[in-house]
Amino acid sequence: MKKTQKILLALFLLFICLVLSGLYFSGRPLPTEIKEELYDGITYRRKVHTEPRLWIAHIITIDLHTEGISFLVTPPDNKKSDTPLNARTTSTFLRDYNLQIAVNGGEFSPWHSNSLLDYYPHVGDPVAPKGFAASRGKRYAEGNRPVLYIAENNIAQFNKPRSKIYNAISGSHMLVVEGEPIEGLDSEIPAPRTALGVDFGPDRLVIVVVDGRQPFYSEGATLTQLADLLIEYGVYTAMNMDGGGSSTLVIENQFGKAEVLNSPIDSHIPGRERPVANHLGVFVDQ
Repeated sequence: MKKTQKILLALFLLFICLVLSGLYFSGRPLPTEIKEELYDGITYRRKVHTEPRLWIAHIITIDLHTEGISFLVTPPDNKKSDTPLNARTTSTFLRDYNLQIAVNGGEFSPWHSNSLLDYYPHVGDPVAPKGFAASRGKRYAEGNRPVLYIAENNIAQFNKPRSKIYNAISGSHMLVVEGEPIEGLDSEIPAPRTALGVDFGPDRLVIVVVDGRQPFYSEGATLTQLADLLIEYGVYTAMNMDGGGSSTLVIENQFGKAEVLNSPIDSHIPGRERPVANHLGVFVDQ
């Protein structure tokens, strides 16, 4: 091969690598730390960790005493059915109910993801949350999993509601109790994660979403790291939500459009949102 041909081939291969890497990283938030006030009483942080691996966390803290803030758990579509919800992405949930913030909820069934051609649910498919769920006083699922109750006056309490049940959403298991991580949490397997926690008051609700399964960008956090991060942000009690390809955090941006703050990874595709069962949403009227 002539020298000129070798140079052209090298340039072509370099171009291909740049294009592929550009496609791989396109649409993701920058791997830089930021802190900004989204609304009065609501702060968003993006935190970049480099040890023991690269992982990026998105943290929203909400002052529960701030006027104009209220919550919504996904309402049932078919209350009398064993599958009371029609699957939708977190972005769709935010748009459907004119919310300002939305995060994916707990685990659900049926679910499988074998390939891009073989997965369930698709958007609109019937599903059921695992655990107790209620939306603005309407109870539509039962179970024995940990539950976060949020009253109409925004009092947030795990497992024992202080007043009439209003909004309720279940997680898979507890992560933090009385300011300490639960014993026996996994400390080996990094993955995308979602968690909800409250401080001692409770005065603040903390939402954490961790990006994962994306080499050279964010490999994910173990459950131990997730619990430690929650405690770092003042959480006294917290539970783990559905993770993996379900982990998604969305806000309404300045143009009134749904903006995904993290980098979801459904079906191994960065940026692809998974249709899930229920979600936790936040209204801001300020």
